[in-house]
Amino acid sequence: MKNQEIPYKIYLDEQEMPKEWYNVRADMKQKPAPLLNPATLKPMTAEELRPVFCDELIQQELDDTTAYIPIPEDIRNFYKMYRPSPLVRAYCLEQKLQTPAKIYYKFEGNNTSGSHKLNSAIAQAYYAKHQGLKGVTTETGAGQWGTALSMACAYLELDCKVYMVKVSYEQKPFRREVMRTYGASVTPSPSNTTKVGQKILEQHPGTTGSLGCAISEAVEVATSNEGYRYVLGSVLNQVLLHQSIIGLESKIAMDKYGIKPDIIIGCAGGGSNLGGLISPFMGEKLRGEADYRFIAVEPASCPSFTRGKFAYDFCDTGMICPLAKMYTLGSGFIPSANHAGGLRFHGMSSILSQLYHDGFMEATAVEQTSVFEAAEQFARIEGILPAPESSHAIRVAIDEAMKCKETGEEKTILFGLTGTGYFDMVAYEKFHNGEMSDYIPTDEDLQVGFDGIPKFSGNEF
Repeated sequence: MKNQEIPYKIYLDEQEMPKEWYNVRADMKQKPAPLLNPATLKPMTAEELRPVFCDELIQQELDDTTAYIPIPEDIRNFYKMYRPSPLVRAYCLEQKLQTPAKIYYKFEGNNTSGSHKLNSAIAQAYYAKHQGLKGVTTETGAGQWGTALSMACAYLELDCKVYMVKVSYEQKPFRREVMRTYGASVTPSPSNTTKVGQKILEQHPGTTGSLGCAISEAVEVATSNEGYRYVLGSVLNQVLLHQSIIGLESKIAMDKYGIKPDIIIGCAGGGSNLGGLISPFMGEKLRGEADYRFIAVEPASCPSFTRGKFAYDFCDTGMICPLAKMYTLGSGFIPSANHAGGLRFHGMSSILSQLYHDGFMEATAVEQTSVFEAAEQFARIEGILPAPESSHAIRVAIDEAMKCKETGEEKTILFGLTGTGYFDMVAYEKFHNGEMSDYIPTDEDLQVGFDGIPKFSGNEF
């Protein structure tokens, strides 16, 4: 097929769908630093993680050497309801931009949850069910992860308790109601229902919340209720493993038509979409088989990569979770309430942080009004209303395509369209009404978060 004209949409059949996840850590010479027990500052053991995570997920979390991990048949059967997802050639966008660049996007919004999050939600719910648990707890920011997990839990008849960042709970009532439709209980965070939530409210009265706050509450509930475990939609190694199906499908589809991307772009909040999209391509780069340019795109209002510190930090505001070495703004950092585009986590995946630190990828931060300009442009040209998170990648994909127009280079660009924005209309409304502003934290704002990063020997930054 290598000489055939590239169709608008490249679909794989069920037989071509990957049967294994790819673990990029196996090909990393410099492995991500291990999670640390905050009390002993020693690497967390499987036994120490057992009260928090499901047993099989702990093994996946700690596995730095196994390159390919089989996807259980039951999970693959669930995937078949919405996978393989299409790889789309953005012919209309290329024509409108008058660019010589070839633009492709992997569209993950063709399921009811509206995003890529379902890829890991069903895996984590499956392992919880397989272990005989009653249910799971989690946090959610913009709501895609909570929606996906509630769907997976409904399918497997598991209880699902979601702590939703308060500002999103209030701004996105329909996303909240989708979760409740699938049987999940949804609590705005921080709340008075947990000890850590009460403490955060005492220290920060009137706070609009953060993912760090919601994580603390979800972990407390999981560890204090028998038969429950905590699950997370991003950041963790296991999540990037599950999301590798995005990149694996993308590579299979591109190889099928002899396409090699020059630039691969993904939005970056905690790292699940970006890590999943780039994993197999990054593996080739790490093994010296091919070279690609990887760009992580984050919001200027929550700039973990571009302005954060590479250090061990808590993953949660309540400081009850293990320490992870990552690019972080400090677990006490809370994004401005006017930040509408998701990607609100204060830190970044340890895998991606290590790859970025070692120079295998680059990062850029973009302001939210320019993100929504790109989202609107994309919707009008390509016919898909993108999620604000995805639109960060769209912004930079357009920018890179315009650079090609200036230079005449025919580069091939691949970006991740993580989902749809139909539950994000309050943010679109603010943009259209001219009520959206570009808040960029000052160095003084960020220093407040940095001051809370744990200080111990070997954690200098």
